[in-house]
Amino acid sequence: MATDVAESAGPAGATAARVTTELAVTGMTCGTCAARIQRKLGRLPGVEASVNYASGRARVTHPPEQDPAELVTAVTGLGFGAEPVAPRIPDGGVPSPRTAPEQAGPRPVTPAAPPGDAPDPELAELRHRALVCLALTVPVIAVAMNPDWQFRYWQWFSLVLTAPVVVWGGWRFHRAAARHLRHLSATMDTLVSVGTLAAFGWSLWALFQGGAGLGGMRHALYLLPRPDQFDGARTIYLEAAAAITTAALLGRWIERRGRRRALGVSAGLLAPPAAQARVVVGDRELPVPVEGVQPGDHVAVAAGEPFPLDGRVVEGRSTVDAGAMTGESTPVDVAPGAEVLAGTRNETARVVVETTRAAGDTQWARMARRVQDAQAGKTAIQRLADRISAWFVPVVMLVAVNTLLFWGVSGAGWGFAIAAGMAVLVVACPCALGLATPTALAVATGRGAQLGILLRGPEVLESSRRVDTIVLDKTGTVTTGRMTLRAVHTTGDTDRAEVLARVGALEAELEHPVARAIAAAAREELPASTAQVTDVQTLDGLGVAGTVDGVAVLAGRRRLVDDRGVAVPDELAHALEKAAAHGATTVLAAWDDGTGVLTARAVLEVADGVREGSAEAVAEMRARGLRPVLLTGDNPAAARAVADEVGIAPGDVVAEVLPTEKADEVRRLQEQGAVVAMVGDGVNDAAALAQADLGVAMGTGTAMAIEAGDVTLVRDDLRAVPDALRLARRTLGTIRGNLFWAFAYNVLALPLAVAGLLNPMIAGVTMALSSVFVVGNSLRLRRFRP
Repeated sequence: MATDVAESAGPAGATAARVTTELAVTGMTCGTCAARIQRKLGRLPGVEASVNYASGRARVTHPPEQDPAELVTAVTGLGFGAEPVAPRIPDGGVPSPRTAPEQAGPRPVTPAAPPGDAPDPELAELRHRALVCLALTVPVIAVAMNPDWQFRYWQWFSLVLTAPVVVWGGWRFHRAAARHLRHLSATMDTLVSVGTLAAFGWSLWALFQGGAGLGGMRHALYLLPRPDQFDGARTIYLEAAAAITTAALLGRWIERRGRRRALGVSAGLLAPPAAQARVVVGDRELPVPVEGVQPGDHVAVAAGEPFPLDGRVVEGRSTVDAGAMTGESTPVDVAPGAEVLAGTRNETARVVVETTRAAGDTQWARMARRVQDAQAGKTAIQRLADRISAWFVPVVMLVAVNTLLFWGVSGAGWGFAIAAGMAVLVVACPCALGLATPTALAVATGRGAQLGILLRGPEVLESSRRVDTIVLDKTGTVTTGRMTLRAVHTTGDTDRAEVLARVGALEAELEHPVARAIAAAAREELPASTAQVTDVQTLDGLGVAGTVDGVAVLAGRRRLVDDRGVAVPDELAHALEKAAAHGATTVLAAWDDGTGVLTARAVLEVADGVREGSAEAVAEMRARGLRPVLLTGDNPAAARAVADEVGIAPGDVVAEVLPTEKADEVRRLQEQGAVVAMVGDGVNDAAALAQADLGVAMGTGTAMAIEAGDVTLVRDDLRAVPDALRLARRTLGTIRGNLFWAFAYNVLALPLAVAGLLNPMIAGVTMALSSVFVVGNSLRLRRFRP
């Protein structure tokens, strides 16, 4: 079962272990059911629960000594089904490090709505019943609406068609209502069942005892029910009973199909990328379940196959489609040394990958856990809606009884009173309230995962709305975190190719980041260069000397060149000063001019390169009224240079900040009234991410940073930050729109029903449409584009 280990501080400051168990709950039909289960589980000692009606899951945090069977018993005691859920890891795999080992055994579950292409028997059964009932109901309504079509004994024809609709079509509602009645509770099913049986029962009495069964009886269908001279004894509500049942079935079918599509947006992410991997052993490839592959193993991946685990290419060159992980549509080329992620697809040629993470710890697995956690949560406004819906059904039952008695004894007639009471019961069904947040959140988290944006939970939505300042860590976030050759300044008689050929060959012998940057640039620009290097000497961190193709070459700091008595031309001295003002690292190159004298020839400027898209991202932040702030431990010159390049104001640059002081800088901004989002990727950013109102972690960063963040960006692209904020805000807007519609519908319709101004059949149709609207409105988030 999915049991995650957590910790919480006890009263005495001690740390008490906690575990989280996920249950698959069956039998829920509305938000009221979810609220009842959540309330029941929450009454157990030391237990906190969150029940999601849309996904049919309950996440329960409890003491480790508590048997999950007790949780199941608590749920089944309310008349619902419950079963622990197997961990969301590759089939047959091992739990992630967050999973309790003694509780890792997978168990079968019956999900509320199987996503993707998996068959859903209940959906098929709902569709069958709904369509059959619709075929039977249409003629009943048509005849009831038009007196000219009411042939002799038409009412008995309507009874023949209505009886199977109410009994067979509505059986799921009657059965659920009876089950909940045994536990002294009421749900949406209770309202539908009581309403349809009341309409059907009154119609039977009127047909057999009240004179409505006489030949030649006529009556028209009115939008508003009204008293009649026979005290309702000749008024039948067969069309209302059939229409309410059919509308409820159609609404439930469309709702479930919509929930399935909503959850299906993230189904591809939650499914494991591959069940097996081919481990290379000598000259053979052995198929091994992915959970049996350890970091360091070599795995062969053929063209057209997904990478089963995160790793590093050690053999072969290919093109990789990383869209499933990053949302990018353009394939990328990989060669030995390139990092690849589980779930991305190898496109063109076989490669061998050295795995770097176990199955339960891949980026894919982490993303899946993050999506599941997010879909299990609730916004503050949804929690309020849950508290209201928990009392809503009993209150509606009481209002319906009072409405029945009021109109019955006031002289309007018991037939009119029955109609008014039925309308109250049916129109007040609160299923739309329970769907408002879960469906929107399911679609948003799934769509975000497709785009490489992972939301931790619904709290993120509320935080994102208020953010006005975005603090950007420099190294690894705004910049690539890798030294690159930015410029080569040469004397008039020296060309760039000559500099790269000689200095690049010499620096290729070293492991220093600056040396690697120069060597990499030389390989890229001069792939055919075959310079011979001998007599290499590393000079106390100042530089390097050696012989390249028989020519003595010196490369390093200005001090090294000065110590060797090499004169530096004014043009190179000016280039050194300018580069230093920008915070760049410089390498001064000199070599023998053929007379045995070293001559300064070039200045190579190396710096941490700005990440592609950073300037565009900052511009979009400004366009949206956000204030970008650059935060770095680097020197002020380097920080200002990066800020100038991406468009951050000099006054919003905070440099030379120690790792332990980053959170203090975030706190200082908050004390000034700013609502801060922090974007970072390293261990030294974790405290600041946690301190910020909204933490945004780059997915390629450290695990500590990712765990501290509220939002994780899978791709190395700062442009995803404003995209993430837009998605979060749009999702929150959708949830609020859903809840507004659900509340407004009940607030407006219920008084009309109490006043006897709403036909029961119309009430049934509008009740079903409210749920359909909420689901359809949530599905619009699938069209979100960066």
